[in-house]
Amino acid sequence: MKTIKFKYIYIAVALAVLGSCSEDFVTIDPQGKFDTNTYFSNEQQCYAALIGVYDPMRKNTGGFENMVAMLNAGSDDFYAGGGSSTDGTGIQNFSTHSLTSITIPGSYWNDHYQGISRANILLSKLPAASMNDAVRNRFAAEAKTLRALYYFNLVRMFKNIALVLEPLSTETIYTPEQVAPEVIYAQIEKDLTEAIAVLPNTVIKDTEAGRFNKGAAQALLGKVYLFEGKKTEAAAVLAEVNGTPGETNQYGNKLLDNFSDLWITSNKFNAESLIEVSHSSAGNSDWTFWGSGRDEGNSLNIMVGPRGYSRPTGSDAPNLPSGWAFNVATQKLYDAMQGDPRKDATILDLKALKAAGKANYIPAYQDTGYFLNKYLPRQSDVSTGGGNSELNYKQNSYVIRLADTYLMEAEALGSGARAQALLDAVRKRAGLPSVPVTLVAIKHERRMELAGEGHRFFDLVRWGDAAAALSDRGFDAGTDEIFPIPYTELNGTKLKQNPNYQ
Repeated sequence: MKTIKFKYIYIAVALAVLGSCSEDFVTIDPQGKFDTNTYFSNEQQCYAALIGVYDPMRKNTGGFENMVAMLNAGSDDFYAGGGSSTDGTGIQNFSTHSLTSITIPGSYWNDHYQGISRANILLSKLPAASMNDAVRNRFAAEAKTLRALYYFNLVRMFKNIALVLEPLSTETIYTPEQVAPEVIYAQIEKDLTEAIAVLPNTVIKDTEAGRFNKGAAQALLGKVYLFEGKKTEAAAVLAEVNGTPGETNQYGNKLLDNFSDLWITSNKFNAESLIEVSHSSAGNSDWTFWGSGRDEGNSLNIMVGPRGYSRPTGSDAPNLPSGWAFNVATQKLYDAMQGDPRKDATILDLKALKAAGKANYIPAYQDTGYFLNKYLPRQSDVSTGGGNSELNYKQNSYVIRLADTYLMEAEALGSGARAQALLDAVRKRAGLPSVPVTLVAIKHERRMELAGEGHRFFDLVRWGDAAAALSDRGFDAGTDEIFPIPYTELNGTKLKQNPNYQ
């Protein structure tokens, strides 16, 4: 297996599918498929199951209800966009901070618990499986890292969630209760600390690309600590990941020389990548199962493309297929990026191209003329396989990359020579001069460096800046920092709705 492209996905779906909470955190073994009591008997079967645990990571940019499109829409840098104010109720309502328990897409809850359920089942079965202990321990470490990632997403989105660490049965399916966020974070720390002690320093790119190494788990733990306000702990673990600013770290990671190279579709699992989601056009996804967990394409690509795009013969405008016009950039972001060398790689100014007669497009809902260039589909990337081309884009997406961890460590340190060096390294790569390291400077750098990658909303909440930054978007302080729990998850369970939501 060359990379984790989830060729065992159909096995994985059967292994541990987590339904909506009407079947809360688990779906009982489907008849005629397999028996979980006997399936996990050897390394090959457990490896297939492990890929099933990795699979929900594609929630980052896969399916219409992907994390990046949703989180971008709720920030001050992007609008929901799309065809109309009703094109995707969830993303539209989050963009105006008017989500309810009815309009929040349930997949943001249950897709993550699906991954947790799969991890729990694999962890419970590994001890009895016939395999080398070193392999067994590595599988367990990867499953724990994935469980930690899924819980981290859940606790940031919903805050008040249930902690489930064992496979559920028909007798226990409705019993989980919410615990304090601190309990969730403690378990995330435990899982990651245990995993870091076992995971390899490096993985073999040709055969294991996409699997976690020690640096990936440390990067996630550092981010977790930062969100908890544990800045000393965050700085220490992120220093292990970052090494000497601007140089190659102990795991072989280094900032790419050119910022724009991060967005070349073929540049998968590059030196800057720490946690990356794999997408493929080989899955031949079609509309019958798009978003069900069996599709392997990057849906964000088609979502952010301009509608009705065309260009005259001889134009030097980019060669793009038409898309759906979601996540159009705000004027505020466009203005903030003026003079920043990363602007053109981040935002495609179609308004200017249209005015110059170099390209044309159909303005859609909330159109600004500014499109997310990092994830714009290219005509050269359009799949010619058996599935629907719109659903089979192959660009991978970053969950955490090295520039992100540089800025997180600088933030955790706050000041000093090392914080300055970390900030300088990110700016130097972008072609910018040094500026004194301050929290204001770090906040600005995160916005410029990571625009459109789904980080901004959580950053604003973490800094306490959301109410001010989103005052024109309907943000209600004390409520909109977290999502409402989907209504279907409350029926027949012990779960309670988040404060101020119906």
